[in-house]
Amino acid sequence: MRLDPDELTVRARAVRLILLDVDGVLTDGTVDISSDGSESKTFSIRDGAAILWARREGLTVGLLSGRPSAATTRRASELGIDLVVETGPDKRPAFEQILTRVRLAATDVAYMGDDLLDLPVLGKVGLSAAPADAVDEVLGHVNWVSTRPGGRGAVRELVELVLRARLRWQAVVGQHLGQP
Repeated sequence: MRLDPDELTVRARAVRLILLDVDGVLTDGTVDISSDGSESKTFSIRDGAAILWARREGLTVGLLSGRPSAATTRRASELGIDLVVETGPDKRPAFEQILTRVRLAATDVAYMGDDLLDLPVLGKVGLSAAPADAVDEVLGHVNWVSTRPGGRGAVRELVELVLRARLRWQAVVGQHLGQP
């Protein structure tokens, strides 16, 4: 399912929505649960910055998680992500609802997932992606694999791929260099 560089660029250029699994993609898959029942997760600042860049460049970013989490909701709020769906193990109905909500076709979506629950959505989108440490079954069914693991910059690499394909990466860099 890997794409040659030209086809990868074509598909990345068509992306309008970057949809992300949370545990194992935005995090390393670890959930710390304290004795009082509260939980915490660790999110990469680099991934968060990339999400902000994507949003500034007109892309929609959404989260599709297989489980509800206050930490996920809080992180989404910090990043201005309004599209957050925390569902059960079958993500297909939620994905279809997301497409209806944002009025896009599946081919307009890049989805990054890391485990078996993500396979049904990965098989429907225009650009399927996985972090480097995704399970083998996912790695064998996606168009692109990050060099970075989940929670450690994989999302940033995906965003950069999409922005480069859309010829917007140099504008992002230029903003940080103080260029118009």
